[in-house]
Amino acid sequence: MNIQRLGDLKLALGECPIWHEGRLWLLDCRQGLILALDPDSGEVTARHEAPAPLGSFAFNGDGCIVLSLKEEIAALNLRDGSLRSLARIEASHPHLRLNDGTALADGSFVAGTMHVFREPGEAPLGGLYRLDTGLRLHKLDEGLGIVNGPCVNPVNGRLHVADSAERVIYSYAIAADGTLADKQVFLRTDAYDSGPDGCTFDSEGGLWTALVRTGAIARFDMQGGLTRWIDVPVAHPSALCFGGPEMADLFVTSISDSGRLHASGPLDGAVLKLTGVGFRGSARPVCRLAL
Repeated sequence: MNIQRLGDLKLALGECPIWHEGRLWLLDCRQGLILALDPDSGEVTARHEAPAPLGSFAFNGDGCIVLSLKEEIAALNLRDGSLRSLARIEASHPHLRLNDGTALADGSFVAGTMHVFREPGEAPLGGLYRLDTGLRLHKLDEGLGIVNGPCVNPVNGRLHVADSAERVIYSYAIAADGTLADKQVFLRTDAYDSGPDGCTFDSEGGLWTALVRTGAIARFDMQGGLTRWIDVPVAHPSALCFGGPEMADLFVTSISDSGRLHASGPLDGAVLKLTGVGFRGSARPVCRLAL
């Protein structure tokens, strides 16, 4: 296995890497940047801006991207830069914002919130939301402090969602109408001294997560057992995805200054490319929102 720096970016809050049409796309959430990188050289081949803080994004079938902004979900037209609001969550607070999200196989977009700097015992506002293809917003769950890494296991079809604040990953059954049921604890990460951040699955149903406070990424089997541990040369790895011509490369984003996490090492904020990890993933679904 080999770990290398991809390009020379130093991101403040690198997040949400997505492999799409032969390029690696990602966010710098604090800077309001959506970037595309050449997967071999790391050269920035596309650059778009949106109001910070950004939480996550997914591609829509019409060429736009769907973005989670502070308290709303919007569509960004990559051709002319126009931004259209699609939905707004019901909660509002200075320390609340939308965070990680993903497209689902039915074309909808799921995103969750993070509510930080809460008082002891204070329940988090917001929750987990789904914007369906008809642009109707549904609240799927609540009581989640920092939502990260939503992704679907390709083997059993269950949605997995991390709550970084509670150091837990839940799994849910997804009904045909997009509602969730059978909430289970898939994994607790207290033993690894970190909450789970971004997540992705390989084709065998193994869940990979960035252990944001431990400087490592880890793979867990479908029973939640640790099967792979990789120390990475950044203090705060934040998210990861498979990509490359055979979907066998693993790309990892990192943090230099999230506002709460800070690191000043030579590779902090860099994008990493891992080759030879021995697993393959699959491309994320594309939204099919009626824009």
